[in-house]
Amino acid sequence: MNDIAAAAVQAPEPAPSSSTFDLGAMLMGKVSDGNYIDIAGYKLYLPEFDPIQIGGLALDLSPSKNVVFMMLAGVLCLVTMGMVGRVYARMEAGDAPTGFANAIESVIVFFRDNVIRANIGHGADQFAPFILTLFFFILYMNLLGLIPFGVSASASLSVTAALAFLAFLWIEVAGFRALGPAGYARTIFYAPPGLPPAGQAVMLLIMTPVEAIGKLTKPFALAIRLFANMTAGKILILSLLGLVFVFAELTVARWGVAGGAVVMAAAITLLKVFVSLLQAFIFAMLTAVFIGLIRHAH
Repeated sequence: MNDIAAAAVQAPEPAPSSSTFDLGAMLMGKVSDGNYIDIAGYKLYLPEFDPIQIGGLALDLSPSKNVVFMMLAGVLCLVTMGMVGRVYARMEAGDAPTGFANAIESVIVFFRDNVIRANIGHGADQFAPFILTLFFFILYMNLLGLIPFGVSASASLSVTAALAFLAFLWIEVAGFRALGPAGYARTIFYAPPGLPPAGQAVMLLIMTPVEAIGKLTKPFALAIRLFANMTAGKILILSLLGLVFVFAELTVARWGVAGGAVVMAAAITLLKVFVSLLQAFIFAMLTAVFIGLIRHAH
C-alpha cells in the first residue's frame, strides 16, 4: 500500500517537447487583451498608471494592446483624410483627383449615394461624416490584425460594444430630432390604430416591451456580428499555424502537416482581407439603415 501511495504522488515523467506547446494558451493570449504587445515571441510591456479616484470608483487609464492599436487606427484615419485633403487643396477648379485620392473619393461617393442617401433619405448628408468615420476606423482596426504581430482591436467585445453604443446614440437622437417627443414615444409605446380601446390597451402592454427590446437588439447585433467574425477568423488562422508546433515531433508527416497548415492559413488570411472590408461595410451600412428606419418610423 505504501508503494502504491508513493507511486500515486510521484512526479510524472517529463513530457515530450511537442506536448509543452499549449495551443489553447497561445490562442487565448492572442485573442485576449493585455498590458503587452507580443513581438516575435517577446513581450513589450506597456506603461501602467495609478488609478484615478473619482468618488468611490477607480478609473484605470493604463493602455492595453487593444487601446494602442485603436489609437493607431485613428491615426491612420487622420493620415488618410489629411493626404486626401492636401490633394484637394492643391487642385484647381474643375480638376479631378488621381491615384490614392481618387480611390478614397470613389469610396466616399459610393457610401454617400448608395448607402447613406439611399437608406436615410432627406437630410442624409449630415450623417455622412459619422458613418464614413465608422467605416474607415473599423476597416483599419480589422486590417491591423493581419499584419505581423498586429492586433485586431475589433476582435474585442468591449471595443465593438463601444462602437455599437455610439451608433445607438446616433440612431436614437436622429429619431428624436426627426419625429419630435410625441413621435419618438410612439416608437416605444405602440398601439395599432383601428382597434377598440381595450384592444389598444392589450397591444400596448404586449408591444411596448417588444419595441423597447428591439431598440437594444440592434446595437447588440452590430457588436456581436463584428466581434464574432473578426475573432473567429483570427482563431482559425492561429489554430492552423499552431498545428505546425503540435505535430513538430512527427518524423514522417510533420512537413506535410506544416505545409498544408501554412497554405490553408495563407488562403484564409486572403479571405479575411475581404471579410475585414465586408464587416466594416456591414457595420456602417446597418447604422445608416437603422437611422433611416427610425427617422421614417411612420
